[in-house]
Amino acid sequence: MELTIATVLITFAGVFLISFLRGAFGGGFAIIGIPLLSLVMDPLTAGGLLAPLFIAMDLVALRYWKPSTWSKPDLMLLLPGLVVGIGLGYVLIRVLDHRAVAIVMAVITLLFVALWFAGGSQITVRPRSNPKAVAAGLTSGITTMVAHSGGPPLAMYLLPLGLSKEIYAGTTSLFFTVGNAIKAGPWLMLAKLHGNVWILIAACLLVIPIGVWLGWRLHARLDQQQVYRACYGLLTVTALKLLWDGVSGYLR
Repeated sequence: MELTIATVLITFAGVFLISFLRGAFGGGFAIIGIPLLSLVMDPLTAGGLLAPLFIAMDLVALRYWKPSTWSKPDLMLLLPGLVVGIGLGYVLIRVLDHRAVAIVMAVITLLFVALWFAGGSQITVRPRSNPKAVAAGLTSGITTMVAHSGGPPLAMYLLPLGLSKEIYAGTTSLFFTVGNAIKAGPWLMLAKLHGNVWILIAACLLVIPIGVWLGWRLHARLDQQQVYRACYGLLTVTALKLLWDGVSGYLR
């Protein structure tokens, strides 16, 4: 991969966007920025390049999403499933059709969002469910390895709980901090990055603190309803991207 002006600018834009969403909503929407990087490099290289940058974003985000913003009862249920799911995803990625996984996940997510909007876009608090939490963590772990999107399963569990916007973002942030730390090794082994990519990674570190801080500032300005609407809107975009990836994969 050559370090052209287009490659550098587009990579900076993608990393900034992901960092911004990390600061604003805690994470889970990295798939929105990945297509930008795929314009100037192959998807495998893009995933490998982002793996260490995700960890840098997590470390910066922890400055804002502190332990007081974590829903510890939910994390205790979610994280074991996440760890197991990532392991399963790494094994299954070689035998599963990732296009079918992307389509199924997209359809389920779009139905979930449609039901919320059909209900008047109101925050309806539902009781915590241990089986749903375990299933969400497991599914998120699998899809983050197989289809590069662990956000929708987690959001479909957390959003109906009606958590405050700070607790929702903080819990999401720590969840993906753990997931990204586990995924980094496998992604780096798959991508086998060379010198130019590592130079680009080092340069991108400069935009991460700015992106996370600006996202956090936006979060502070939004009220509870606006944050939830933004999350459901981003879920829609993520689901449509997954749907496109799956369908277009069959058409090639």
